[in-house]
Amino acid sequence: MEQQIAVSGLGGQGVLFVTKLLAETALRTGFSVLVSETHGMAQRGGNVVSHLKVFPRHDSKEEAAEDSLSMQPMTSPLIRPGRADVLLALHEEALAAHGFLVKPEGAVFCNRSDPKGPTDVDAVARAKAVGSAVAANVVLLGYAAARGGLFCTVDELRAVLQQWGGSRMEVSLSALDAGARAAREEKTA
Repeated sequence: MEQQIAVSGLGGQGVLFVTKLLAETALRTGFSVLVSETHGMAQRGGNVVSHLKVFPRHDSKEEAAEDSLSMQPMTSPLIRPGRADVLLALHEEALAAHGFLVKPEGAVFCNRSDPKGPTDVDAVARAKAVGSAVAANVVLLGYAAARGGLFCTVDELRAVLQQWGGSRMEVSLSALDAGARAAREEKTA
């Protein structure tokens, strides 16, 4: 499975953390990864976007040669306009800033205080409910994974967070679960 994922947000919303978590999860589940980030405006609250390409790892030259006949190899970390499979929009304005990256049949998971679309979630409210508004990025990630929009599962993301540990691990795990719970609630509604 190949997947091109754009993560868009404002400086301080955790775009780079989400990207690092996705990249590490991809590597640990046997994929290869290409990543590109723009974070020059992060300190000023400007738009930040990262590009992540996940694709099968080739263990031999023969496998690589076989695949090159059937698919275009990924050589650049940048996602071209209209080619992203997924956009994780950490705020509503991210759609205007980076929505052009998503292909017509792609999925957009958006953090909105007033959800409008089928893949919108109020990630900030759910993050506040677990004790940390800044964990909205992980809520959105858990939501997208539980909806089947990502190459990985919620459990695979959880395993990486647990291995990383740190002072924010429990909050991050709670936020991930809150996002997954939001997705499950929609399925039963």
